[in-house]
Amino acid sequence: MTFREQKEMIEELRDYERKMSRAELEDFQMYVKRHKDDEELDALSMKRLKELHIKYFINRPRKPFIDPFKK
Repeated sequence: MTFREQKEMIEELRDYERKMSRAELEDFQMYVKRHKDDEELDALSMKRLKELHIKYFINRPRKPFIDPFKK
């Protein structure tokens, strides 16, 4: 896992902090602090971050916009 992928996952998960349980939130905040210190996460922490990302971040395909006023 690269630093860039780590950054993207943390940024995407920031919007879901309010949905996380207390333990998950504490872990996530620890990952954010480590990221701010420019540290790469170890394998176990990265695995946990991926699990959080899979659990909370749902990448849904967007439906095409249909203009209701178009004839």
